[in-house]
Amino acid sequence: MTTTVLLVDDHPVVRSGLRAVLDSDTVQVIGEAATGEEAITLSAHLHPDVVLCDLRLGAGIDGIQTTTGLRALDPAPAVLILTTFDRDAEILGAIEAGAAGYLLKDVAPEVITEGIHRAAKGDMFLAPDLADRVLKGMRNPLPRLTDREVEVMRLMATGAANKDIARALFVTEATVKSHIAHIFTKLDVDSRSRAIHLAQETGLI
Repeated sequence: MTTTVLLVDDHPVVRSGLRAVLDSDTVQVIGEAATGEEAITLSAHLHPDVVLCDLRLGAGIDGIQTTTGLRALDPAPAVLILTTFDRDAEILGAIEAGAAGYLLKDVAPEVITEGIHRAAKGDMFLAPDLADRVLKGMRNPLPRLTDREVEVMRLMATGAANKDIARALFVTEATVKSHIAHIFTKLDVDSRSRAIHLAQETGLI
């Protein structure tokens, strides 16, 4: 039985390469999209069994938001993330959004094909090392920062002082200090450098 696939990647050369590798007796590429919005529109018309989607899609919605939109369709395609990014927050975010699997672009073509078939059957498909991290992440979920805390973290990561952050966000320095205190508590750290390192490592910013 042939599994139909929609490719979603903002790089045309990547889509062409995937089409060349995947098109076979068991996998049929029925469409391509460069953006998440385009992927959702095309999926609503083409009804692919599986959407093979990159995580970063340039301007517009990202792969996680695209997954949420795709899974809201009726019928909803299975979504398999294929990307170069392997930060824990992104992997867990994709799975929480409803992705059936998460693969890195350096895997062999036959692994992608297997992932497509497994996703079409309703199975979860993760590379072994990613599976361990997903399980670990689900047991010990990452802290959730508010949107404003993320803004503060991003400015902190640029080296901005509290007064600069306050000016950029149109708040008082006292408010900035309060946000930073909450960030330190959530991340269980005691310095700006540790907070920035942890947030970057885990994909919080």
